[in-house]
Amino acid sequence: MINRVLLSSQARKDLRKVPRHILNKLDVWIDSVEREGLENVRRIPGFHDEPLKGQRVGQRSIRLSRAWRAIYEVLTDQRVSFVSVMEVTHHEY
Repeated sequence: MINRVLLSSQARKDLRKVPRHILNKLDVWIDSVEREGLENVRRIPGFHDEPLKGQRVGQRSIRLSRAWRAIYEVLTDQRVSFVSVMEVTHHEY
């Protein structure tokens, strides 16, 4: 079960400029992954967890609001798998 979440330096930088409610929702997602495991949290419809395509194949996104997304990927470090949040972005429509 994958239940460890790390923030990349880019994600930490991005989080300095997001609205408070977006930061709170990401905190809820991280807490949920760490308690219940990534596989269970992916089933929660409110996060709209989905795989990305094109140059971002292998990465996934979750919705933090209608306009904000967190991009993450599952990585392995010395046989331990974990989630790395790569960035938090404002989604362009």
